[in-house]
Amino acid sequence: MLIYQVFDNGTGMPIKEAVLPDFQPILGVEFPEEVFPPDYRELYTKGRVKAIADVHGVNTGLAECLIEFMDQWQIKSKLVVPILQNVTVENKVSDRLWGLLIAHQCCKTRQWTNFEQELMQQLADQIGIALFQGKLLENLEGLVTERTVKLRQEINDRTKAEVALRHSEEQLLLIANGLPVLIAYVDNRQHYRFNNQAYQTWLGLSPQNIADSHLLQVHGEEEYAQIQTYVETALRGETVTYERDLVLQDGCVHALSITYIPHIQAQSEIQGFFALTSDISDRKAIERMKDEFISVVSHELRTPLTSIHSSLKILATGKLGSLSSQGERMLKIADEQTERLVHLVNNVLDLQRIQSGKIKMNKQACQARELLIEAVQTMQTLAQEQKIKMLIEPDDFVVWADRDYILQTLTNLVSNAIKFSPHQSTVTLSATIKPQAKQNNKHLFTDYITFAVKDRGQGIPQDRLETIFERFQQVDSSDSRKKGGTGLGLAICRQIVEGHGGQIWAESFLDQGSTFYFTLPKLVQLESDRHD
Repeated sequence: MLIYQVFDNGTGMPIKEAVLPDFQPILGVEFPEEVFPPDYRELYTKGRVKAIADVHGVNTGLAECLIEFMDQWQIKSKLVVPILQNVTVENKVSDRLWGLLIAHQCCKTRQWTNFEQELMQQLADQIGIALFQGKLLENLEGLVTERTVKLRQEINDRTKAEVALRHSEEQLLLIANGLPVLIAYVDNRQHYRFNNQAYQTWLGLSPQNIADSHLLQVHGEEEYAQIQTYVETALRGETVTYERDLVLQDGCVHALSITYIPHIQAQSEIQGFFALTSDISDRKAIERMKDEFISVVSHELRTPLTSIHSSLKILATGKLGSLSSQGERMLKIADEQTERLVHLVNNVLDLQRIQSGKIKMNKQACQARELLIEAVQTMQTLAQEQKIKMLIEPDDFVVWADRDYILQTLTNLVSNAIKFSPHQSTVTLSATIKPQAKQNNKHLFTDYITFAVKDRGQGIPQDRLETIFERFQQVDSSDSRKKGGTGLGLAICRQIVEGHGGQIWAESFLDQGSTFYFTLPKLVQLESDRHD
């Protein structure tokens, strides 16, 4: 009895054998292709069972070379059953001839019974099943080995990533603890999730002790009431910055600048916010020293400048004697420059008073139309001198503002527009609505009114649109000499508008003109106020 494996090249070899001691074994002998021709293979593939009682019989159908080959091992009779495997090719299942299960009778011829043939067929089927399962096991082992290698690689990669992450976290924590600012992360439940070590140094709050604690629990009711509005604003998805004074661990009052930056994930879901707090006490002290210096110098300059200006005006009347033409020209230049200095000093003092909060704005209900008309009337003479037309596009809006200061803002913007517009061009003033809701005591500011002053001048470079609202900033320094500007007008306008809770900005394109905008709250009385 032997198991014979068929190779793809047509040859074959016994791989398992059971033989009596008196007969020569076949195991290990490779059979040549001619002993197993292709037509034999095709028949066995179709499941043919070959039972030969006498290999030398007349009707055996065996090739002469095969008979000669069998005579070498004294084979008298043989029973051959195919071993088939199921294979899938292009989603179709078919039989593949793997080999043969062969029984040899060597001592004498043998007539094979039906039982023997059925038994051999069952053995061949079981061998086919075992081979199939062995192949599955081999494939499974291969898959397990491959997956094991991948898992090991994934574990190595994950371990490396975790090590890198821990290293990165340690570096970030080292940086955060080394910075001279307060850094924190607050979740959308208003619980601290992270604090750097500066909280211990500045406020005496250990990051470990306040972790996962609510802001109210950490800071107390009084302080929480001061920051609650800003916290809620940040949790609505808006970045907010504010300043406040606070007593720190050193017992001194420090000026702090605090910024809340929302943490927004996909689908605009707000997870919390980052809180950054820096000590601006030194900057505030320098600003106070600078403002005090400017104030003192301005006050000291104001009196002699006024006296000089008055004296020049008297000289210009000719009551103190006549001057030569060259003298009159020099007197005119001196008078113009002195007037410019007086205007500069007045602007400096106005800006200093507004910034220091010494001036209280008298806000009241004002008609936007009337403000625009009055500003145009004030600047009409200058517009005619420069041959500029002025156009008003107002609407019937009522704003909550200090009339005098808003008129100062409008006239300043209109004056600039006229000075920098070409002759025969038009300066347009308008007021439109900008949706925004805010409530303040008895009055409801349902929207903001946007005032606009548009010119057709030379325009402003994009990188200067922010800096022009700072003190002593001008697009071109030569403009101050040609147009008589001080570089303080727009800074004063910004302080006035922000003092009303509004915003001011500019839009411009070179050689096409500029538009200056500012907003004021539109006034709508509440029902309770209307019945008063």
